[in-house]
Amino acid sequence: MRALQSPPTRVEQVYDEILAAITDGKLPPHTRLIQDDLASQLGVSRQPVQQALLLLRNDGLARDAPGRGLIVAPFDAEAARNVYEVRAALEGLASRLAAERGSARAAGARAAVIENGRAAVASGSVSRMVAADLKFHNLIYELSGNTLIKETAEPHWRQMRRTMGEVLMLDDTPSRIWTEHEAILSAVIAGDAAKAEDLGRCHISDAAEGLLAKIYSKEMPQPDTQQGRIGRRA
Repeated sequence: MRALQSPPTRVEQVYDEILAAITDGKLPPHTRLIQDDLASQLGVSRQPVQQALLLLRNDGLARDAPGRGLIVAPFDAEAARNVYEVRAALEGLASRLAAERGSARAAGARAAVIENGRAAVASGSVSRMVAADLKFHNLIYELSGNTLIKETAEPHWRQMRRTMGEVLMLDDTPSRIWTEHEAILSAVIAGDAAKAEDLGRCHISDAAEGLLAKIYSKEMPQPDTQQGRIGRRA
């Protein structure tokens, strides 16, 4: 038997909606996070919003505003680099083990996960693309047969969702990512552990290089200091 998962709490739902708005760029860096406005937009009381904002601050996604309240934290390039370095090692290991232990299961899951990813790209929704990307990588973790890989990566996912959102807004990156995902799965299905490991590691390293190059060349959009709205996700 597998452990049953509890449904998300109201605080978790509010957290996810605000994080999705940050990821989608609807709440840009330095946007002031007003509890009453967020509660009204989400149709909830102030209490779950207050708790969700505290969690966002603890996760480094929000920070204290001048005077009082919170703002969306600016993107931390150095933190992103550190996380991507760890992820590159984990993805390489997971992909190699998946090729050694899960090639048959990968063949069965390939069509659905790739179709889901391509559909997310076609939708243009960053949050949907992030969700599809997470689904792909969780599949690789499961195929690896090593539960510690997913457990090790899990604490970084909240920060990574925002970072992945930044990556997915770079030029033709969304389509290219799924071409790379398909290549990783092909190597896994073929049982080519060395190739799968190399592709998995390079997939993450290349994403990091592209993002950091964009940041350091100052080509990324300048922060918007206006108050933002969550709106509806596509």
